[in-house]
Amino acid sequence: MLFVDTHTHLYSEQFKNDRKESVERAIKNGVEYLFLPNVDVESIQPMLDLVWDFPNNCFPMMGLHPCSVDAQVESHLFQIQKWFKKRKFWAVGEIGLDYYWSTEFKNEQIAAFKKQIQWAIQLDLPIVIHSRNSNEDVISIIQEMKHPKLRGIFHCFSGDAFQAKQVVNAGFLLGLGGVLTYKNGGLPEAIADIGLEHIVLETDAPYLAPVPHRGKRNESYYLLDVARKLAELKSVGLHTVAEITTANAKKLFGF
Repeated sequence: MLFVDTHTHLYSEQFKNDRKESVERAIKNGVEYLFLPNVDVESIQPMLDLVWDFPNNCFPMMGLHPCSVDAQVESHLFQIQKWFKKRKFWAVGEIGLDYYWSTEFKNEQIAAFKKQIQWAIQLDLPIVIHSRNSNEDVISIIQEMKHPKLRGIFHCFSGDAFQAKQVVNAGFLLGLGGVLTYKNGGLPEAIADIGLEHIVLETDAPYLAPVPHRGKRNESYYLLDVARKLAELKSVGLHTVAEITTANAKKLFGF
């Protein structure tokens, strides 16, 4: 079985003592393709260093995370945008809105999100969306900026059934990770009517480890626990989940 972790921060400092081993554990367990979302200007080089070490397994994205948006947002975006001329990236991400930690720079977040969506359309790249406590605004912006080339993933989807259908109807995929395994996460109900053809798997490592690893550092090879839960919920075999979600990721990213 072949799996794709569509969202993992394995370049994070939390992996500084066993980064290589973490990647190798994932590959050994069938999670052979690892997509790395950028966060800010400082995370670019660590991300690319990991890609250099594992060029056949690690694939970088480029974007400015909403939690990295501040008063210097235009400078950050200028630095981020320059990288698209330097090398290949597989998506514009991780971008979006986050109202959980702070709304101090809400307007700047929205402007940065829209600008990066425009980049994606111009470059014909998918986007990978962060939408914590902001699903309604994010969906509204996606609908407002509708374009034949606009597609991507709602990373760590946390909405309800109605929002899940809105996302799918907009031509986007739902990124499901460890929260799917949480007892009171609400995701099983939200995706009850969503077919596997609209879903991709992710870990968001080192965050949001699935049961039975909850509370520990997440790893990409824990993706198998998410896949098993999804197979249970959809009453299909693990091979079916692997085949369909991997095909979805390959089609989206074009690899």
